[in-house]
Amino acid sequence: MTDTSQSAFGSADAVAKYAEGPRRNVPGYASLVPMTRILLQERVPADGRVLVVGAGGGLELQDFAQANPGWQFDGVDPSAPMLDLATRHLGPLSSRVTLHEGYVQDAPVGPFDAATCLLTFHFVPLEQRVPMATEIRRRLKPGAPFVAAHLSIENSEGARDLGMSRYAAFLVASGVEPHRAAAAREKVARELPILTPAQDEAILYEAGFGEVQLFYVGFTFRGWVAYA
Repeated sequence: MTDTSQSAFGSADAVAKYAEGPRRNVPGYASLVPMTRILLQERVPADGRVLVVGAGGGLELQDFAQANPGWQFDGVDPSAPMLDLATRHLGPLSSRVTLHEGYVQDAPVGPFDAATCLLTFHFVPLEQRVPMATEIRRRLKPGAPFVAAHLSIENSEGARDLGMSRYAAFLVASGVEPHRAAAAREKVARELPILTPAQDEAILYEAGFGEVQLFYVGFTFRGWVAYA
């Protein structure tokens, strides 16, 4: 995450509400995390070490750790309150997790058997995305999987407006009041540098990843697996 995401999760209220956010805001989130875990399990050994970028809150760490009792984890996030929340979510699982306050360049050099970056890249300024992806890739063993998922919308005529309309409609369907959903749509469109799927894939290739594969689409969200 960057300073933008840090400010988004810096207040006590935002942190307290975080756990409900992904399921409410992201279509298919309940399947995205186990799908990510399955993609990692294809190549990570039973005693593997996994890097989680944007680990605040601990939701994916909790899922990965419960399903893989031999894995060790390093999680990095710039928000201290979100890391505290991750520790609370993990409970006894935290004995296998080392959390680092900061950005990916503050994470250990590894080498790691896999890495993830879920719902984070859309907060990163455009000029920082290739360097960030490169920092992740150079911490991975050759052939290690990397899973990323975030907002990514086609930019053809009408496609972006339609995508954001669906984003707001999903919020309403999840129980968000219509005026709050409309405000969220405007805030996301105004503040987040959302790229197209082709641009997102190009960033992964430029950072040195190969075999980039789209595995998840949930309206305005997309997820890829790529290999170091």
